[in-house]
Amino acid sequence: MKSQKQWKNQYDTLQAEYEKIYTKKLELEYAYNQLLEQQKQFRSQEEEIRTLHESTRRLKHDMKNHIMVLSSYLAVEDYKGAREYSSEILDQLNVMNSYVETGNELMNHIINEKLQSAREQGVQIKAEIENLAFEKMKSIDFSALLNNMLDNAVEACQKEKKGRRELHLIVSVKRGYETICVKNRIEKSVFGRNPELKSEKTDLSSHGIGISRMREITESYQGMLDVYEADNFFCVCAYIPK
Repeated sequence: MKSQKQWKNQYDTLQAEYEKIYTKKLELEYAYNQLLEQQKQFRSQEEEIRTLHESTRRLKHDMKNHIMVLSSYLAVEDYKGAREYSSEILDQLNVMNSYVETGNELMNHIINEKLQSAREQGVQIKAEIENLAFEKMKSIDFSALLNNMLDNAVEACQKEKKGRRELHLIVSVKRGYETICVKNRIEKSVFGRNPELKSEKTDLSSHGIGISRMREITESYQGMLDVYEADNFFCVCAYIPK
C-alpha cells in the first residue's frame, strides 16, 4: 500500500502534468484564434481587391463616353461645362484609389480599410509606406496598435472643417526601428486644451483614446511611443526595434 508521501508525490506529478497540458491547450487556442482572424482578414482583403478591380473595369468602360462628353463641351466652347464635368470625373477617381500593397498581409488589410473609410469622409491622404514585416510583434498586438493609431486620427479629422481634413501615414525604418507615424491636421492645439491627453468620451478631439494602450504595446517590445504636435499636425509615432 502506498504511503502518504508516495500519494503526495504522485499527486504533485499529475498536477504538474495537468498544468503543462493546460498551458499547451491555451497556447493552441491562441494560435487557433489567430488563424481564424487571419482567415477573416484574407477574405476581407480578397473582397477589397475584387471591388477595386470591378471599379477599374467600370471606369475603363465609361472613359470613352466621358471623353465624348468633354469633346462636345469643347466643340461649342462651353468651358465652364467642361470644367464642371471634369471635376465630377476627378471626384470619382479620387474615391477609387489604388490598393495599397505593403508586403505585410495584416498591414494591407488594416491600412486599406481605414484609409478607404477616411477618404469617404473627405479626408485627404498622404502615405509613404515601406515594405516592413514587424516580425517581432504578435499579430494581435500589431493590429491593436495600428488600428488605434488610424482610428484616432480619422476620428480627429472628422472634427475639422471639410477641406482641412488631412492625414499622413508614414511606415519606414529610422535608426534601427521599424516606425509607424500617423499625423492628422488640427486647427487648435490638443495639448493646449488637454495636456495629459486624458481619455474622455465627451472629448471632442478623442486623441486620448487608446494612447495608453499604444504606449503599453510598444514598450512591451522595448519600443517607444512619441506623441507631439508640429506644423499644425497632431503626430503619434510608434518605434519598434528591428
